[in-house]
Amino acid sequence: MNTTIITPLKALEKARAYCAFQERCHSEMKTKLYSWKLHKKEVEEIIAQLITEGFLNEERFAIAFAGGKFRIKKWGKEKIRQALKAKSVSDYSINKALSLIEQKDIKKTIQDIIAKKAPTIKESNPLKKRYKIAQYLMSRGFDKDLVWDIMGEE
Repeated sequence: MNTTIITPLKALEKARAYCAFQERCHSEMKTKLYSWKLHKKEVEEIIAQLITEGFLNEERFAIAFAGGKFRIKKWGKEKIRQALKAKSVSDYSINKALSLIEQKDIKKTIQDIIAKKAPTIKESNPLKKRYKIAQYLMSRGFDKDLVWDIMGEE
């Protein structure tokens, strides 16, 4: 078992490297610092130092997280919002990040998902098939009104 005590100075160095590798939120950084057996006061000081130096920025994290989940995982705004809330990101940062996802991109993503999902659903009744596709899209975090509007156009 590793019983090495990490000093606050060494922890700050490691935290800088951890944040430089990828955008991090405050809660992820706190969890990491506590895993290094640091005390609350030391953790708070290191977090403050990282924010001051620009290594931690909640708004920047939210924007990167939302953009990645939308583009790569094809998540809708509601699923992204829930994931950011689970990471204790502020409502301001969440709203700012979600506002950067353009409506035309959301519509195009929904249409792409419909085109990919429709052939995989084994349902002979067209109404049930449309319902299943809509349910799938809503489970991915897309707005139900927008989903049904686009489904009506298909």
